[in-house]
Amino acid sequence: MKIKSIIGGVCAPKGFVAGGIHCGVRKNKEKKDLALIRSELPCQAAAVYTTNKVYGAPITVTRENLADGTAQAVICNSGNANTCNADGVEKARMMCEIAGKALNIDAKDVIVASTGVIGQTLPIEPIVQGVEALAPLLSAEGGTDAALAIMTTDTQIKELAVEFPLHGKTVRIGAIAKGSGMIHPNMATMLSFITTDAAITAGMLQKALKAVVDDTYNMISVDGDTSTNDMVSILANGMAENPVIDGEGEDYAMFVEALTMIAVYMSRLIAGDGEGATKLIECSVSGAPDKQTAKVVAKSVITSSLFKAAMFGADANWGRILCAIGYAPAEFAVNSIDVALASGVGRVRVCENGAGIDFSEEEAARVLHEDEIRVEIDMKQGDASAVAWGCDLTYDYVKINGDYRT
Repeated sequence: MKIKSIIGGVCAPKGFVAGGIHCGVRKNKEKKDLALIRSELPCQAAAVYTTNKVYGAPITVTRENLADGTAQAVICNSGNANTCNADGVEKARMMCEIAGKALNIDAKDVIVASTGVIGQTLPIEPIVQGVEALAPLLSAEGGTDAALAIMTTDTQIKELAVEFPLHGKTVRIGAIAKGSGMIHPNMATMLSFITTDAAITAGMLQKALKAVVDDTYNMISVDGDTSTNDMVSILANGMAENPVIDGEGEDYAMFVEALTMIAVYMSRLIAGDGEGATKLIECSVSGAPDKQTAKVVAKSVITSSLFKAAMFGADANWGRILCAIGYAPAEFAVNSIDVALASGVGRVRVCENGAGIDFSEEEAARVLHEDEIRVEIDMKQGDASAVAWGCDLTYDYVKINGDYRT
């Protein structure tokens, strides 16, 4: 394969350092809550954001800072979302100024993000002290600490890096992400910071990111709630010294393929780490009349609470799948649709041409007791396809969110 996985996360690309510490935003001293990522050189930059009309102050400030398509660093705190606060924008700008001063760069070259509880005033003093302590500790080995520092209810670290050749040069892309609850397209409660040493223009970087996000991060749903603070950003410092990607072509296609590999991996991790989840669910739709229909059908199934609850109970209640397909906001026929349930131990067809068929409930239960389930939908009405990711709905989801704030 031209594209291969490597270690290092956001520090795998040339010229990037990172780190994370506990600064005091979170009460639990065992939890890191402040992350920094820095490039040795100024970067072309791009980002996509939550579609929620209520969005965090860091979104406002990052949009301002990325208006010129450049940035050089990322600062992110966990434990407090800095959302719905009268002084939120002021605090977000202060975070950029604090990071800029410590890293000796312009404050407007800083991407700022926050994640955690909504509606509580963000204490800035711990961040001031934390940045002063963290800046000297940034290193090429600090990507995992940064990944830990952006986690909230996540139960596992989410990081990956890949490399691939372009005209004799080795290009790398690295990423970290967080996301476990309040996850729903478009953009979930989810942050993902991506770095690359590719030489690429800001315009093509934004185009690539938007295209990839639409097919990956925006195809995740844990609970149907679109968060206020979602962001995926990417920094490209050009240190791989490949010919600049300034238009579509083979180099751009390779870059998008590698970025997609990163995004699919992160999307699966986020979905599988849904709050209280015991199973990752992948819904693949094929034979759709067009791409948009494939997407909305896959999303409709993956967001159905009844279907998700059935998956928790290993109940092959295929009627819930057909129901979710039926209320998907698109035009298509239902009398040609086939559905199968699959996992690592087997595959069971449960519906043909929009109607139920005989199948072994015992075999279906065996398939659904695995920790990764696939729902395969063949619409037989075209050649478009899409994939969405989610998780089961469990008792623990309610427990976690019943007292999340208190």
